[in-house]
Amino acid sequence: MSRKIILDLAVTLDGFIEGKNGEVDWCIMEPEMGFHHFLNQIDTIFYGRKSYDVWGQFTPEIEQSDTEKEMWELVHSKEKYVFSRTQKGADDKAIFINDNLLEEVNKIKNQPGKDIWLYGGASLITTFIHLGLVDEFRLSVHPVALGEGKPLFMDMKQRLNLKMVHTRTFPSGVVQLIYHL
Repeated sequence: MSRKIILDLAVTLDGFIEGKNGEVDWCIMEPEMGFHHFLNQIDTIFYGRKSYDVWGQFTPEIEQSDTEKEMWELVHSKEKYVFSRTQKGADDKAIFINDNLLEEVNKIKNQPGKDIWLYGGASLITTFIHLGLVDEFRLSVHPVALGEGKPLFMDMKQRLNLKMVHTRTFPSGVVQLIYHL
């Protein structure tokens, strides 16, 4: 069986993945969410170039908690692929993919390994959805409405009919929804 590509992200009640200025300060991380468990389920992360520039080599501040530092260490231990039309080659942290996206992704999916986290951003997510490459949607809906920002589902070309496989509610009011195609 090939590896699953999992879109795991936080979304506001009104469907935004970030505020109009790119802010994600509304995003709640609580231990009960089992994010470490999710990180142990994957060994590869797919980034768009802009997301990679911001988060691909992110280092937590000294004063941040050990839990936060451990989480980022775990994130950075994964194999990383960056989808970019402009940046080529590879650095010691990531491999860049410029074209033949469908072919390249299927090649990676068919290699042995754990599941793959589709990190984003929005345009990469849209491309993956259009190509039918997202196997699982893990959306953590946060109890906040922003009114404006970057929507999760942009430029949808066709309806997506999903099958609910799991829901969880957390003390903070976050509800995690897991769907398969």
